[in-house]
Amino acid sequence: MIISRAPLRISFFGGGTDYPEYFLQEGGAVLASAIDKFSYITASPFPSHLFDYSIRLSYRKVELVKDVNETEHAVFRECLKFCNLKKDIELHNVADLPAFTGLGSSSTFTVSLLQALHAFKGEFITPQQLALEAIYVERRLVNDNVGCQDQVLAAFGGFNIVEFRTEENIVVTRVAIAPQRLAELEQHLLLVFTGIKRKASEVVAKQLKRVDQNFSLLGTMRKMVDEGHSILTGNRSLREFGELLHRSWMAKRSLDGCISNTEIDEMYERGMTAGAWGGKLLGAGGGGFLLFFAPPEVHPKIESMFVDQQILHVKLNAPGSQIIFS
Repeated sequence: MIISRAPLRISFFGGGTDYPEYFLQEGGAVLASAIDKFSYITASPFPSHLFDYSIRLSYRKVELVKDVNETEHAVFRECLKFCNLKKDIELHNVADLPAFTGLGSSSTFTVSLLQALHAFKGEFITPQQLALEAIYVERRLVNDNVGCQDQVLAAFGGFNIVEFRTEENIVVTRVAIAPQRLAELEQHLLLVFTGIKRKASEVVAKQLKRVDQNFSLLGTMRKMVDEGHSILTGNRSLREFGELLHRSWMAKRSLDGCISNTEIDEMYERGMTAGAWGGKLLGAGGGGFLLFFAPPEVHPKIESMFVDQQILHVKLNAPGSQIIFS
């Protein structure tokens, strides 16, 4: 049996500039970190000659298929075909957090699956190859409206600036942050689940139609990547980081009306009133987790504002996709 895992992520700045519709013209970048929440895949040989089906898949449902083309789950189907695996395999997926919550779970699943399939075949794959394959599968084979940051963070892990030049030319640079500074940053993070799940590709489809109208705003958001990096590595006050997050969220929510709504705006205002310096809705928008950035001493007050919501604490700089058992 092979067991792979890949991390989810938090994107602090630059989200929206990681779509080819933008970065092929202007160049994009994000400041983001893998977190200590993972998507797992197990892959094991399946003796199809003893059964009346040749592939067994387990996720939120179970699929037993005779032919790979019969597979309902598009990513399972296309990854199996991409890796030329058409029978005699059993695959299971489990995850630390549910899908559609703004933490990059869809791409993390794809990366973890490709990692497992290559290992199942006895093949080594680099993080760069893994990220590019996941982007290709999602954008070209599944035809999903996804950007290119989630696959990179899942494959490489770590805390990075990721620059997007073309779909094949993506540069990952580790953020040079001291362990004590990283721990201080983590202590300021508080995630609150809005209770709203949404499929990111549906939200993104509306945003992509407005890329030309939003070029200037996206350019401003790209510059915030460098500013956020400067704050962290220059040992400036973390309050500046939080306030920059707030400005970034104000910019992002103005990209399209589907990114936020009255309920999300009200929740965000509650957190800010309770003492947060800034924050944002994670992911494409429309739901998922709200990130608040606040001094640790006010976290209890913020949490008291959300007694009916799930609260999540995370660690940053998690390792990238890897085989954890074989």
